Amino acid sequence: MDAEVFRSLLHYMYTDSLPPEKGTTREEAAMAQNMIVAADRYSMETLKLMCEDRLRKHIGASSVATMLTFADRHHCHGLRAACTEFLSSPTNLKAAMATDGFGQLSCPTVLKELMAKALF
Repeated sequence: MDAEVFRSLLHYMYTDSLPPEKGTTREEAAMAQNMIVAADRYSMETLKLMCEDRLRKHIGASSVATMLTFADRHHCHGLRAACTEFLSSPTNLKAAMATDGFGQLSCPTVLKELMAKALF
């Protein structure tokens, strides 16, 4: 576990809140993902939900595919729902499909869910 993640984990344990965001958008998204992994490891469901909420702010056309894969792998139902909601817009879906990350999306359950949303 990275030292910064450990410090953030300690911050959460003592304050029941996430540390303030700092750094670039990409760094903040990476930190939230690392915190979710730690929350899974130590069965800290509330922390996981708080980090999912923070990650939702970072959903965009260039990141949605990797976020969907991450959400599927770590059972982040709220994040997954936010990603599929983002992709329900034809404009967002078209922009996301043009990215390399979307072309490499290989989670069958995610692809089925996206196709089902597109058909209905």
